[in-house]
Amino acid sequence: MDFTDSFDEAEYRAKCRRFLDATLPRRHPGHVRGYRRGEDGPDVVPQAKAFQRKKFDAGFAGITWPKEWHGQAGTPVQQMIYDQEEAKYDTTVNAIGLQLNICMPTICRWGTQEQRDRFAPPALRGEEVWCQFYSEPSGGSDLGSLRTRATRDGDEWVINGQKIWTSLAHEADWGVLIARSDFDKPKHEGLTFFYLSTKTPGVEIRQIKQMSGASHFNEVFFKDARIPDSQRLGPVDGGWKVAMSLLMGERYSLDDDFGPSFKELFSLTRQLELNGRPAFEDGGVQDRLADFYVKAQGLRFTRYRIMTSLARGEAPGPEASIGKLVAATMIQDAASYGLELLGAAGAEMGADMPLEGIFEESFLDSPAFRIAGGTDEILRNTIGERVLGLPPDLRADKGMPFKAIPVGSK
Repeated sequence: MDFTDSFDEAEYRAKCRRFLDATLPRRHPGHVRGYRRGEDGPDVVPQAKAFQRKKFDAGFAGITWPKEWHGQAGTPVQQMIYDQEEAKYDTTVNAIGLQLNICMPTICRWGTQEQRDRFAPPALRGEEVWCQFYSEPSGGSDLGSLRTRATRDGDEWVINGQKIWTSLAHEADWGVLIARSDFDKPKHEGLTFFYLSTKTPGVEIRQIKQMSGASHFNEVFFKDARIPDSQRLGPVDGGWKVAMSLLMGERYSLDDDFGPSFKELFSLTRQLELNGRPAFEDGGVQDRLADFYVKAQGLRFTRYRIMTSLARGEAPGPEASIGKLVAATMIQDAASYGLELLGAAGAEMGADMPLEGIFEESFLDSPAFRIAGGTDEILRNTIGERVLGLPPDLRADKGMPFKAIPVGSK
């Protein structure tokens, strides 16, 4: 791995800084990029869309996307450089950026040029917001067990079922959907992938009030919602491969500046006292800080390895699961340790708390990171089987028609 910018990379980094300096304020030390606080405010999505338009106009939207996707045809290293620089500034673009960077590449990869021309430009300009209709109440962490039904009716598909934990569905214009089109096939073979407008008749979206106080998740009901076959991506009953290409993009999208983690904990220990002295001078605290620092650096360098492989034209594939698995666990552990350091004050929330209360809010919100985009168990299976080459898990339902899989108890 080479972490030194080449001449061209240094010039590109300077270009990124000029744009960001002219557009955004520098990030406050207490602010955590990628954190969900504030995503529910009435101005967040409009602000994110406005900044996305500025990125587009400046040539920083779709940096690695090919020209036929209306992108910049840049390199993965350029994308990494821009992400590193943007992380130093305050922006709400994360409210729509994740869905843009995973939903739209799926549309472009599996759709027609006509569909790319229709959907990529407005998404890149921040004019249209996307979401993904994946998880279901009865499926738990097993996406392959979904039961939302897609029934063919001539040139249309009729959708009935329910999705849950759909981020920003209430703000989205469009969404991607995976549904079961054949109950006689094994669970991963009878699925078909679509996209649809959130205003489609028969689609009902309800916000979920979370224990952290946020409401960016939604439950979505489909009742005889009709989708034209022209809005199908990939082959009939071949939707699993399309769905997996989207999820892998979600795991690649992990930033190397996330939190709260080491930096926020170190800042907190400088503000608190332990036994009459600054907390960071305590040996036990230093040991814990060292643990978080080592993991954070390991995650950063793992992402650099992935980006270096991409720059060489290689396809690292499932290694992205490592970053997601470790980061999600570390964010939760960091929030818990932050509350331990705060003691009784950790029960309070609000902007007047140290670092604006990020540890208190993260403690309530962070469990979601260990579920969204693949649970710990799913990621460990992916790493074990596809990275380490270990034997796959035994599956009693392998090859069994989905309708024959037992559900619940009698």
